[in-house]
Amino acid sequence: MSRIPDVSVVMSAYNSADTLSTTLDSILLQEGIELEFIVVNDGSTDGSREILDQRARVDARLRPIHQENSGLTMALVRGCQVARGMFIARQDAGGDISFPGRLRRQSEFLEAHPAAVMVSCGTRFVGPDDKFLFDVVQSDQELAIGLSTLTIPGVCGPSSHPSTMFRRDAYERCGGYRPYFFVSQDMDLWLRMVEFGACLTMPDVLVQARYSLGISSRLRDQQFELGAIAIECARCRRQGLPEPALPDAGGAWAKVDRIVDPQESSKLHYFLGSCLLPQDRKRARAHFRQVLKSEPTHWKAMMRLLQSYLPT
Repeated sequence: MSRIPDVSVVMSAYNSADTLSTTLDSILLQEGIELEFIVVNDGSTDGSREILDQRARVDARLRPIHQENSGLTMALVRGCQVARGMFIARQDAGGDISFPGRLRRQSEFLEAHPAAVMVSCGTRFVGPDDKFLFDVVQSDQELAIGLSTLTIPGVCGPSSHPSTMFRRDAYERCGGYRPYFFVSQDMDLWLRMVEFGACLTMPDVLVQARYSLGISSRLRDQQFELGAIAIECARCRRQGLPEPALPDAGGAWAKVDRIVDPQESSKLHYFLGSCLLPQDRKRARAHFRQVLKSEPTHWKAMMRLLQSYLPT
């Protein structure tokens, strides 16, 4: 590409071949905006590389970067380093998509609000079968309170990581994604970015995120631990004190276990069943049965399954 894009979309992909084309289409079919789509293939072994290279040969806006597996944070660092657009938009793989008009509308919003460093939008959450679960929509006030409340619980960022678009210069001024935060990298970024300008939100649902057994479900303890460190860093900065020293991140990602814990799988199925119970009892029962298959004494799933047969 010789022309400087308005928006650089940055995404990390790891073994997402089954859904990669759908995600790519959701960005490359966006209209009314000059874009580049930087996809960091983070050591995939499932054919993602071949899909990306094939699509890039016919669409120069797609810029694949292939690297050994290093984890989401380092992949985002690399993608943002080569971004050329005035704005950087996040996108996730694994079945997540951006709805038509998302990039144009968010970029126009930032152009109309020069004091804003970041804008997010509403997120539609779906299950592994892409069936609707719920929408998360925030107001500017809710987001401002969430990024100023430096406690757990209390601290809260945008509706989802891939709902955001931010100014590239603000990203660089605040220090970008920090390798130490191999999880909770988004919260650490938002808590620093809000110190450089307003973080605003749009009420429109412009992205869709799919629930699956990902890092968030398997590394919950580490997320709380690193989230607390990000909060402590923010508290020190806002009091004019130096941040606590962050240990070297070397080897942190190597500790991540990609094996799915059956207990975490049960938690996901219970959550999905609970979300679906008011709207689709048949599908909710299937999830509760999956819980009981691996944990026969899970009494909450048992009660929810029985509840699904009661008359409304």
